[in-house]
Amino acid sequence: MSADALTLAQRLARQIDSGGPITIAHYMAEANQHYYGTRDPLGAAGDFTTAPEISQMFGELVGLCLADVWMRSGSRPHSLYAELGPGRGTLAADALRAMASVGFTPEVRFVETSPTLRERQQAAVPNACHCDDVAGLPDNVPLLVVANEFFDALPVRQYVRAGNEWRERVVIRSTVDDEDHFLPMPGYRRVESGIPAIAADAPEGSILEVPMAGAAIALDLASRIARQGGAAIIIDYGYEGPAVGDTLQAVRGHRFADPFADPGESDLTTHVDFTMIGNMARQAGLRVLGPVGQGEFLRQLGIDARADQLARTTPARAADVEAARHRLTADDAMGTLFKVMALVHPQWVDPAGFEAPAQSS
Repeated sequence: MSADALTLAQRLARQIDSGGPITIAHYMAEANQHYYGTRDPLGAAGDFTTAPEISQMFGELVGLCLADVWMRSGSRPHSLYAELGPGRGTLAADALRAMASVGFTPEVRFVETSPTLRERQQAAVPNACHCDDVAGLPDNVPLLVVANEFFDALPVRQYVRAGNEWRERVVIRSTVDDEDHFLPMPGYRRVESGIPAIAADAPEGSILEVPMAGAAIALDLASRIARQGGAAIIIDYGYEGPAVGDTLQAVRGHRFADPFADPGESDLTTHVDFTMIGNMARQAGLRVLGPVGQGEFLRQLGIDARADQLARTTPARAADVEAARHRLTADDAMGTLFKVMALVHPQWVDPAGFEAPAQSS
């Protein structure tokens, strides 16, 4: 059988047979590359739904936030709108429409590798150009960047406490009834450095995640903004680290699934360490705001007023608009699990949405 005809599970099995166990990071990278490269995973017919697909309000407010930063920073000519992992292009289409309403019509670049999603994005934003990574963005213009649920899909290294030492977690192959099964286990090699102090007394079996791929991209993006000007809005589910815990999860058909079953057929993610992203940005010389809860961010940008306006304009949709507002902002939905961080050039103004919430008397 040719290599092209093999399934991803068969290719991973061959890799393990020939080279030994593979790391969690390698497994995630291979699985998600196949997953995103072969389908549109979004919406009711897909595996999950993101905030831009819930309501136009999300993209509109993010777009107006960036347009406001651009205007108050001097309306720099040739500023570029860039989005990392833009899904179907829904957020960008809504954001750019809102930007145009206040006189800002930037060029558009999408960082995307999936051929399937590139087609959807081009249909939503016909004037967008694509590149494979942050390095492909123009290097001579200010960047206004959005990354919504981008960092969570990047591969992480996992380390597991085994006795009094840490070992990298790896994936092995097991065969049952002539079928390949993939299982995680501690590797044999001891990790000598890079374990944070918070993990020093972690109990046996504890797992520590190190987002090396995310850190590299965050530093690259921050360095570009530091040289060129601009700001980035990062939106994802996550925490302020470092922290101990296994957050690797798989979603398929809007339900949680086994991350190690059917590789490449479900969405693999981990929770994002916002402290890591902030540290990379500060290292590059940027100012960091947040993280704040998505709900608070959207409320400060005016989602309540926008929801009221939409409900008055289209009364038949009033219940749907309210349901979307609740889902995006409520603590029992996306309001606190999802967080927002801004990375800002020192000569640009702070984006709205990061002010301390008003205290009730």
